[in-house]
Amino acid sequence: MPKFAVILPAAGKSSRFSKQRKKVFVELKGRPVWVRTAEQFVNRSDVAQTILVVSPDDLDWFKEKFRPNLAFMDIDVVTGGAERADSVQNALARVRADIDFVAVHDAARPLIVKDWIDQVFHAAEKHEAAILATPVTSTLKRVDGDMSIEETVSRKNLWEAQTPQVFRRQLLLDAYARRDHYQPTDEAELVERIGATVKIVTGSPFNLKITTMDDFRVAEHLLDALPKEKLPGFLHPFADERE
Repeated sequence: MPKFAVILPAAGKSSRFSKQRKKVFVELKGRPVWVRTAEQFVNRSDVAQTILVVSPDDLDWFKEKFRPNLAFMDIDVVTGGAERADSVQNALARVRADIDFVAVHDAARPLIVKDWIDQVFHAAEKHEAAILATPVTSTLKRVDGDMSIEETVSRKNLWEAQTPQVFRRQLLLDAYARRDHYQPTDEAELVERIGATVKIVTGSPFNLKITTMDDFRVAEHLLDALPKEKLPGFLHPFADERE
């Protein structure tokens, strides 16, 4: 079985969420957002290493506040950099040599479920690089500096990238080695820049990233509506066979 490492960036400033609290540390129905996210990976048999990236300013407080969680979940904590790519690069340097694939997943996406992870992990094993994404369904407008519409942009073949984004370890290392000072918006962009192909796996709109308080309120409502993992049929001898 291939071994996966999972990097969870959580070093952002959360400036669009709150000036007092960082979104990943806020409790979402009784458990911190980052804990809900991490637990979807640490319990997998194919995940051999999980790395959480936090701001240097939060490091001491975080380790003290969440000491029991970190011990129980066996998570490595590293400090982030000025931008997301800097944070991921710091974590990538800590990925063990025996790891085959590296997955990067936003710590602020706590609504990820096992089935979506399975699909993108399997696609990465087959194609070397794969990400979750959803097709753009809304009408897109390009505007000028005065917020006047310049044109309607075709949404044909446009997809909204999500995470996890999963890559063969050496491929991601090569992409970061050639990054220089470039600041990508996600890991797939770096891999694209070195000429590698990244496959799309259809994700779900439920897999939202908490950026604002409105996102947080939506996440609270969606939490109970997430698809549940199907148990083996033999555990349900009286289930309707048509299901």
